[in-house]
Amino acid sequence: MKWIGISGGWRHVNKKIEDDVRRVVAEIMQRGDGIVSGGALNVDSISLDEAVKYDHFCERIRVFLPTTLNKYIEHYRKHAELGDITTDQAEALINQLTELKRINSMALIENPDANFTEDNKLKRYYDRNSDIVEASDGLVAFRVKTKDSEGLGTADTIEKAKAKGIPVDLHFYDLSL
Repeated sequence: MKWIGISGGWRHVNKKIEDDVRRVVAEIMQRGDGIVSGGALNVDSISLDEAVKYDHFCERIRVFLPTTLNKYIEHYRKHAELGDITTDQAEALINQLTELKRINSMALIENPDANFTEDNKLKRYYDRNSDIVEASDGLVAFRVKTKDSEGLGTADTIEKAKAKGIPVDLHFYDLSL
């Protein structure tokens, strides 16, 4: 079995991106491999949603968080209050990750040592990207460019995968137009 990292945009996706993520994850799971992702909104949450259709016990799913689940929950609820994301988005992700932990606590890899604050969250996310690459035999990246973002977190993961020497399957989407 191979572990395939999934990386991609968390701010925005469209139907095409969602369909592509679901198709790729379904192919990975159907051939008996596993996925590794980062537990964020959109590409990560879509990939987890699709993977559990094929792995009800979550034995071929690994989700790395940049901190503990409790701190991550606080982080997402805070950003919902600030209006960066919707409350529905935050609660759906929280429910998804909480359920993953309930089904198979080994599938959710928390980082209790991380000092996760607003000041260092970007570093912690990039550290989490390193964890994903280290746990992966290959990477599928869904890089999404928007008016607000160049997809730099995904680009970071791609560069780390290339440096490790694992195959990278890049899907690029430009939603900035």
